[in-house]
Amino acid sequence: MMEHALFIKLGLPANEPKLRAEAEDFREKFARLLERLECAEKLKGDLLKDLTRAVEAFIEFKAFLLKLLIQCKADPGSNYPLLLDHIRREAERFLGLLVSPVAQDPLTLLLQQEVFWLRIMKEHIEFVIHLLDPSERELIEQAQIFRITFSRLLETARDLESMAAVMPRRFNTVIRFTQDVINHTMQLRDFKAAAFELAELCKLLGIVSTPLLLDHIRREADKFLDELGVLLPEVKNCSSNC
Repeated sequence: MMEHALFIKLGLPANEPKLRAEAEDFREKFARLLERLECAEKLKGDLLKDLTRAVEAFIEFKAFLLKLLIQCKADPGSNYPLLLDHIRREAERFLGLLVSPVAQDPLTLLLQQEVFWLRIMKEHIEFVIHLLDPSERELIEQAQIFRITFSRLLETARDLESMAAVMPRRFNTVIRFTQDVINHTMQLRDFKAAAFELAELCKLLGIVSTPLLLDHIRREADKFLDELGVLLPEVKNCSSNC
């Protein structure tokens, strides 16, 4: 959330000082919450309440900015409407985990996470394509291949999620599909990491506001892989024992 606030601020035009200041306020607020979280043994009590309230307010701010852009009532700067919607959905997912971390059937949860994260990965690729200078033809071509791949993976995940609604006792196709998702996401993660390194070394042409953006989306790919690494063994175990 703290980095989301930074990206929003950097993307807002200079003629929107109040919105830029509000984005900076959120960045500072989440920085303080992160410091408290790092010192806490568990996320509970006042810390949980404060974090929940901050995320709720941040979601409202993101939605407010998105509405302004959709209705052409503000200069977008370099904040795409889809980018604002993208980080709003991420915040809503985070809030959901804070307020109702309810265990679900592993198969259902796995497919829900794949649908969510595959859309996130696809949009990351689309953002990168639009941030690269047109002269970066090789990188753009690689990103376009990833966009096609992850668009197809997302369509398949949605299909499998729909089929899983009949609650099959085993669904081995999902296991095979998830392994494919892991392999492709590892490749995408490495592409993001390489782009971040190029940006850090001033070897990348484009309009990326800060190399931190590329590192941010790389870490989100790692988060996706971590979640798959937890859920896939549970689905395999259920498929073997059910």
